[in-house]
Amino acid sequence: MSQWLVFALTMAVACLIVLGVVVIRDRHSSAVSNPDETPDVIEYMTMMVGVVYAIVLGLAIAGVWEARNAADGAVCQEAQALHEVRERVAVWPAPVRDRIRDDVDHYVQYVTTTEWPSMLRTGTLSSQGATLLETMRRDVSDYTTANDHEQQAYQPLVDQVAAVDAARSAREQAAAPILPGVVWLGLITGAVITVGLIFTLQIRRSPRELLVAGVFSALIAFLLCFIWDFDAPYGRVATGTVSAFAQLIAAAHGG
Repeated sequence: MSQWLVFALTMAVACLIVLGVVVIRDRHSSAVSNPDETPDVIEYMTMMVGVVYAIVLGLAIAGVWEARNAADGAVCQEAQALHEVRERVAVWPAPVRDRIRDDVDHYVQYVTTTEWPSMLRTGTLSSQGATLLETMRRDVSDYTTANDHEQQAYQPLVDQVAAVDAARSAREQAAAPILPGVVWLGLITGAVITVGLIFTLQIRRSPRELLVAGVFSALIAFLLCFIWDFDAPYGRVATGTVSAFAQLIAAAHGG
């Protein structure tokens, strides 16, 4: 199911629930009830709860947004380091160069086709990916350079392999959801309380009041869906930021 379809359905359901409650409550309320009789303290409490919940939502959005940017950065760093390994090894003899480039291609192919979907499901990386990276590291570090020109490329290659390892570790740390369960409990409970408090204001069935209630509930639902989606730093589907590795494969085979 499309992500935007999920968002739209969630917003529509939230809006329909609130409007349905308003209509049903108004039908069963006393005909002589007066909306102007709402105590001032209820209006004040409703406003304060809304402000506090808005602050909480803002902090949650800032947290998941920052985590998503950090996750994207880790992927780009890993892909760039792999690309540097593949390009810098060009000065080494053909057998060594081809073997290391094969190591890079095998690692990238495994990450994009196997490890990435598994990472989205479990939040952890596989031992096979670490083994492929170790093979690459060993093939680079075990080579004995034959001249100064090859020696100049040796240390940068070792550094780039280390950068791949560091970025891989950062990718694993960013794979798990950001917000703990207790935070989600607070967000959902706060949404229910905030939306529920609007009924204390004696909303009637006038088009203007129904529009405000519907838009308000749809907005809360959208923000919660937004946080839910960004709470998975690499997205809810296997395409996500794996495009950085896909571009690396295209560049490697295109060159």
